[in-house]
Amino acid sequence: MTAVAGCFARRETRATAAELVAGLLLELDTRNCWTLAQALGHPGPHRLQHLLSRALFDHDRAREEIARLVAGELAGQDVVLVADETGDAKSSTDCVGAGRQYSGAIGGAGLCQVAVHLTAVTATTKVIIDRALYLPADWAEDEERREVAGLPEEIGFATKPQQALSMVAGALTIGIQARWFAGDEVYCGRDLRKGIRALGLGYTVGIAATYQVTDGAGRRWEARKLINKVRPEQWMRRQTGHGTKGTREYDWAWLDVRPDDTPVENENENENENENENENENENENVAGTSVFVARRHRYTGEVSYFRYWSPGSVSLGTLVEVIARRWRIEETFQLAKGFTGLDQGQVTCWNSWMRWSLFSLIAAAVLALTLASTTTHTHPAGPAGLTPLTCPELVRLLRALVLPPPVHDRDHVLHWTAWRRRHQAIATACHEQRHRHHDQL
Repeated sequence: MTAVAGCFARRETRATAAELVAGLLLELDTRNCWTLAQALGHPGPHRLQHLLSRALFDHDRAREEIARLVAGELAGQDVVLVADETGDAKSSTDCVGAGRQYSGAIGGAGLCQVAVHLTAVTATTKVIIDRALYLPADWAEDEERREVAGLPEEIGFATKPQQALSMVAGALTIGIQARWFAGDEVYCGRDLRKGIRALGLGYTVGIAATYQVTDGAGRRWEARKLINKVRPEQWMRRQTGHGTKGTREYDWAWLDVRPDDTPVENENENENENENENENENENENVAGTSVFVARRHRYTGEVSYFRYWSPGSVSLGTLVEVIARRWRIEETFQLAKGFTGLDQGQVTCWNSWMRWSLFSLIAAAVLALTLASTTTHTHPAGPAGLTPLTCPELVRLLRALVLPPPVHDRDHVLHWTAWRRRHQAIATACHEQRHRHHDQL
């Protein structure tokens, strides 16, 4: 909280924010303003609701300050910036950004909010440093819903790759010392890859089996057909991490391909050139760096996944596999944030509330990630032998037992909250029935 203290206009607001962050780490069945307020000993949820919706503090600056804190903790480490999205199921399109759209988190298409997150991943640490709520085009263009949700005028429709590129540029500006960007098939578009290269980063992105690449001879192939050019002896087995049942190993192969995303240094000089000539030149331009097509094959099922990779310099297969493997760790950060810091439990509907709830959830997750990294780095050499490394669930248990205040459970407080909830629910029921009667009379 010291890192973000200057973002608050009042001391009371800052104190409430600190309570909220601590409350998100408590052992609760669900995390929202009602349950957190009860656990923290508040007489009602009004202080937390005011903090999320109307309190004066700069949540955008606070997110930047947390990212700077993370940058300082990760200084000197090899950082991969990973972009991915996750969704939260909703019951109404009144929630900011909610619409019928696909989300892997809900298992398909449905009414949900989707947000793109950017995670900084090193060999030992993974922490979310930014997020952007995705607004479907119809939602972003609906002036009535924008006004009700309090959406700022400067916020409009942007694709997920555009949001990811903006967050990567912001992370580098803040001071994150990254060398690579990684993403799945959503982030394999040429414009995004060109933007990543313009920022001076290498990248690895997943591609579909039907995605077309150009080999060294200038012929275009679908990924699933180009892989047939790999001879059996060219497949190499590499370890990609550890699972609950031991090490994970896959067979890997790579082939040189031509880059199609060389950044144009001077856009003005190319405005009057024929677009087709530009595309051909980009496809065949001999530029420094390593552009390869990568395939990963499951050692038992034979299932193949495909990737496109570019590096400013030469690269080894070991480095390439390591960068690709780190992309998977963003799923672990989602599990951490949803399981321990309530990322998907906010029950908020407006822009300010969503931005602030997600901010406090990410701050709480950063506390866990950086504390875990610190304990891993500074463990006393004389500590007990034969123990597995400290995990995040075990760290949360320690914090709850030794550091965090226990949830308030005294008799009078519990009875007060039981009465408060029942009274609020009775008022909501009466208003709901009154609305139905009014609608029937029209």
